[in-house]
Amino acid sequence: MTALTLPALDPRVRWSIRIVDAAGAGVLAEHAPQQQCETASIGKVFLLIEVARRLEAGELDPDQRIEIPEEHRVADSGLLYRMRDQRVTVDDAALLVGAVSDNLATNALLSLCGLDAVRAVAPGLGFTDTSLHDFIRNERTPDLPWTPSYGTAAELAELMRRLGAGEVDSPAVSGRVLDWLAADTDTSMVADALLLDPLAHVEPEYQGMVLRHKTGSTSFARIDIGHLAGPAAAVAYAVAANWKDSEDDVRAPVLDAMHAIGEQLRAHVTGRRRDDEKLG
Repeated sequence: MTALTLPALDPRVRWSIRIVDAAGAGVLAEHAPQQQCETASIGKVFLLIEVARRLEAGELDPDQRIEIPEEHRVADSGLLYRMRDQRVTVDDAALLVGAVSDNLATNALLSLCGLDAVRAVAPGLGFTDTSLHDFIRNERTPDLPWTPSYGTAAELAELMRRLGAGEVDSPAVSGRVLDWLAADTDTSMVADALLLDPLAHVEPEYQGMVLRHKTGSTSFARIDIGHLAGPAAAVAYAVAANWKDSEDDVRAPVLDAMHAIGEQLRAHVTGRRRDDEKLG
């Protein structure tokens, strides 16, 4: 197993990173993997797991139209808040969450499943420092939970490894979640270096890579977790960066580091250079 070398990491940033071999051969690289970070939209994966479980159990109808409680109407990330017809199905709402991290679809599905039930998903998988914690809010005041989600790279990388192996609840549940995540259009972080078509990478794409991932962004955070497979290897990864306490907006060095990590992942899983020449 070939270890990977992390790039220089900006010391103004709270990092939590772990990259593992998806076949269970061990850790390829890590930095403060037990460090808990605010993870923005990453916790939506636990919502998708709960929705997938209920669909597989027949407790939810995929064609059921979602209802959007007025108290949980939000804008920002996503498309549903801009759509004229918001009467989408449960299955399509989950797809919107996976594809564009849709906040309004997230809150509708959270209301449908119940916040407590979704909060229980991560502990049910054995995670103690990672979870979805609250609805998405237009404004997070001091009386509300401190963050919509939180987590460590150690647990988030393990989550993606298990999803890729079909070990989250069942192969069918894991497969549903991965199918929704396959549509993720945000390739601005680790995935930026993979050179995939951002809008069309459900099937194997550049150099035979298959990516299933979820990202999260705020004004002080960037997080990318995923399962990446290629002809030479497969990995599960979690890269989280927070700079809430910094006087500077350090997204530029954060994204540069994420790109550098992505380039190593691409070479590792494909065995090829960026220009498609074989390594070595």
